[in-house]
Formats: sequence, structure tokens, C-alpha cells
Amino acid sequence: MTEDSAKERILCAAEALFAESGFDATPTSRIAEQAGVPKGLVHYYFRHKSDLLTALVERLPDERIEPAVVVVPGDLAGSLRRLVRELDHRFSRSLGLSHLLWREADTHHVVRDALHERFQVLVRQVRAVILAATGGGLPSADVERASGLLARAVSHRHATARHSDDDLPAEFDGELTFIADALSSKAAPA
Repeated sequence: MTEDSAKERILCAAEALFAESGFDATPTSRIAEQAGVPKGLVHYYFRHKSDLLTALVERLPDERIEPAVVVVPGDLAGSLRRLVRELDHRFSRSLGLSHLLWREADTHHVVRDALHERFQVLVRQVRAVILAATGGGLPSADVERASGLLARAVSHRHATARHSDDDLPAEFDGELTFIADALSSKAAPA
């Protein structure tokens, strides 16, 4: 057994068991048993049980998307739709892990802090897309408000999404259009 495969098996077991029973109700002995490793190996890789949560946060997909990938210059609504579609695609690869971490954020500051930092990255990303799609010229306070609003909406969707197709993209289109129209009405005349 290689070091990487043992560590990966421990993380996979922890993710599955935390999702099933919760962090507090899952002993490390059960994680070791499910991973097929000695209990001491769990503590070798993860000194404290909470270190497993930290490692699981790091397994979330990277949400950083280069604006050039999604921006259509002059089309703010289209650019925001493309950004949200790409974020949704990345998120869909980690539904179970995301649900687990959102649930554990209520009681574990490590998770809460990591999710807060991810939220700040999302706000900066939305801001970058807005600025790139509009070419600037918008009041900075409006860009900040719109970035925070859209980031909150996306975060809420991801935090409450379930393992189904109930949350159709069309349901979010109204919010995107509203934000784009509100910002477009504030654009400085050329």
C-alpha cells in the first residue's frame, strides 16, 4: 500500500462516514476500519480528527475561473450565465462533500473559515467578470453590491442543492438578468 493510496482511502472513508453519521458521531477507529488501515495510520496522517475536515475542504473543486473563459464583452447577462454554469458544473462533481462541509460549518470553525474564504474568492471572481464584461465604467459601490449579491445567491444554491435536478438553471436566470439590467442602467454613458 502506497502512502498516497492509504491517505486517499482514509479521506474517502472519512467523507463517506461523516456524510452518513456526522463528524462528531464518527470515531477514527471506524474511519480506519472502513479505509482498511490501522487506526494509528489515521493519526499519522491527520494528527487531530478535525484535520480530516481541513483536508476534505481542500478536496472541493477549485472555483477560480479566468474571466476570459466566460466573459463575452458587452454581454453582462451572458457572461454571468456562463460563469454560473461553469461554477455549477464544478460544484456538481462534489455534491456530497459540499453538503457535508456546509453542515459541519455550523460547529467547526475550520470549515466555516475555509468556506468563508471560498465565498470571498467567489465575490472577487464575480467582480472580475462584471468588470471585464462591461469594460468598467460602473460605480464601484454598485459592482461591489452586485458581486456580493450574486455570490450569496450562488453560494446559497450550492449550500442547499440536493442530489437531483430540482434546481434548474432557468430558475436562476431571472436573478442574473435582474443584476445585469440593474448594472447596465448604472453604466456611464459612452
